[in-house]
Amino acid sequence: MRVGLVLGAGGVQGGAWLTGGVDALATLTGWDPASADYLVGTSAGSMIGTLLAAGVPPWFMVAHSKGEDFTHMRDVRGEPQAAADRAAGAVFRPARGALPIFPGSPQLALRALAKPHRHTPAAALTGWLPRGIVSGEPLRDIVRRTVVGDWTEHPNQWVVACDYKTGRRVSFGREGAPEARIEDAVAASCSVPGLYQPVTIAGRRYVDGGIWSTSNLDAVRGLELDLVICLNPTSTLHPIGAANPLNLGRLLLNRETGRRLGREARTLREAGARVVLIQPTERDLKAMGINLMSRKGRNKVIATAQETVAEQLAAAEIAELLADLPAGDPDAIRRPERPQAEWPGLDELATRIGRNGAGA
Repeated sequence: MRVGLVLGAGGVQGGAWLTGGVDALATLTGWDPASADYLVGTSAGSMIGTLLAAGVPPWFMVAHSKGEDFTHMRDVRGEPQAAADRAAGAVFRPARGALPIFPGSPQLALRALAKPHRHTPAAALTGWLPRGIVSGEPLRDIVRRTVVGDWTEHPNQWVVACDYKTGRRVSFGREGAPEARIEDAVAASCSVPGLYQPVTIAGRRYVDGGIWSTSNLDAVRGLELDLVICLNPTSTLHPIGAANPLNLGRLLLNRETGRRLGREARTLREAGARVVLIQPTERDLKAMGINLMSRKGRNKVIATAQETVAEQLAAAEIAELLADLPAGDPDAIRRPERPQAEWPGLDELATRIGRNGAGA
């Protein structure tokens, strides 16, 4: 069975939801998400996808976010796991020398005006927003702690970003894409327009892949996959009401991303792939709040996603689609229940995680 795993955009809160979601996926199915034949991530999804591809188990991401210490673990630089950031890179500080130039990308703004049908509304808006000044170094630091070398060892891990001049989608890691170091690709994919500084790769600037699509599910079209699993933090199964004006922006985001996700799923199904869509519920939306870039309540979001995603996966129609997933390495699926010192194969687990990364 050829399986694709697609992880969508969603800011800091979306990254927390994905953390709980992939943990539920692994726990309920016994399948290791990192073993997907294709692993595609956008923005927050690119960070979680990179951690998975580097060998960091979802249960470890959850435990690290909660503040647990694993004394045996070291990152690729030999530093203790406890020293790693626990907020998934959500550290907002100005980049040295960065200026909020307005408009941020005149070329993209003019292209969108000239050919609006060829650009998403998000891409059109991106051109007019001021150039972001927040540094992507905290994001890069997480990746550097996690990955040895220029890219993960996963054969088909893609990181989706957008060209800041044209608005076109680029899947770094895919054949034909510009060469990039993994930390730069992830920083680019997470560079929310108007907030983060664009990332220069091979002489061109790139920003958040979510301006093309928050899901980018159709990036795996044509790969002859049997099953595609997509976790998308910005669409929802239960749209919120807009009685509160503060909810209007979130409502519009949920609706637009949901429509886009539906269209992308149809193209895959028409090509013969089975598609599983996992989305936030009303409980998730309440836990995530309006500000998706907020660091507050991440662990509540993770815990809620563990429950709501497990409920979705247990539904008969989805459970049937996932029934043939192969069993994964137990250490990648569930945390050993005994104390660390009594874990069987602890040295092997510490070596693998220590070589590949310390957690989200």
